[in-house]
Amino acid sequence: MKFSVFQISRKGGREKNEDRMGYCYTKGSGLFLLADGMGGHPEGEVASQMTLQVISALYQKAAQPEIEDVKAFFNMAILQAHRQILRYAAEKGLIDTPRTTVVAAIVQDGAATWVHCGDSRLYLVREGELLARTRDHSYLEQHNNSKPGVAIPLNFNRNVLYTCLGSPSKPVFDITGPVSLQQGDRILLCSDGLWGSLEDADIAYQLGQNVVGVAVPELVEQALIKGGPKSDNVTVIAMEWETPDVFASTRGSIITDTIDDGVFASTVQAGWIDSGVDDLDDEAIERSIAEINEAIRRSAARTKP
Repeated sequence: MKFSVFQISRKGGREKNEDRMGYCYTKGSGLFLLADGMGGHPEGEVASQMTLQVISALYQKAAQPEIEDVKAFFNMAILQAHRQILRYAAEKGLIDTPRTTVVAAIVQDGAATWVHCGDSRLYLVREGELLARTRDHSYLEQHNNSKPGVAIPLNFNRNVLYTCLGSPSKPVFDITGPVSLQQGDRILLCSDGLWGSLEDADIAYQLGQNVVGVAVPELVEQALIKGGPKSDNVTVIAMEWETPDVFASTRGSIITDTIDDGVFASTVQAGWIDSGVDDLDDEAIERSIAEINEAIRRSAARTKP
């Protein structure tokens, strides 16, 4: 596989950043993850980080080097993450449970399959056109889908969700795919801090104009400006499939062909829960990526004749 990836998280005007994102990959498969801890409930950052850790750990175990049944994996992994959050709340004696949204995509065999719960979104863009987008598990989106063209009541709140991970009830989630990918396709995962300020058409257009390493930070900056002083956290991870050779040496480009079958790389870090870090900055991400690339370099060197 050959792809480029870029990820960034900005705190905006919030007291802390409860968003988490990351990606993992093997020789034949890639997993991209994003979770948005929900305000109004305790320890949203724990719920989002725990979700990433559980899913990535299960992925590491199952990707040998590919996931045999992606839909079955997502069904299992989402419920495991949900149960782990409930277990954590019970062990801590919390009156209310930590909660989070999640969106994740697995890319392998030239196709993408994704799952989402809540209102963190996935966009699939081809040549600047929006090919697919997840539909939020919110009462607002439910209204728009069931009553197209009908005016939205004034009391509708786009932030009200009817499902998430960590709630007392079993989560509702949707799995889509596999969808075949073409060279240059871009997949973007984001928290509502991005799409809440920008139109879908603008996200697709900007993503189609530049490589992800340029388009994503520009989109994030636009969302923060439009969101103003009280802007929500804005977190995005995006990948471009089969990065052209001319861009192969650019930041974030990954070629997995030389990786050993047993090698697993991940930017999902367990330390974020206890570190007190409110903003996942580029320096921390770069350190993580550098460590991964060094491990891959050593692995590739061992396979040379």
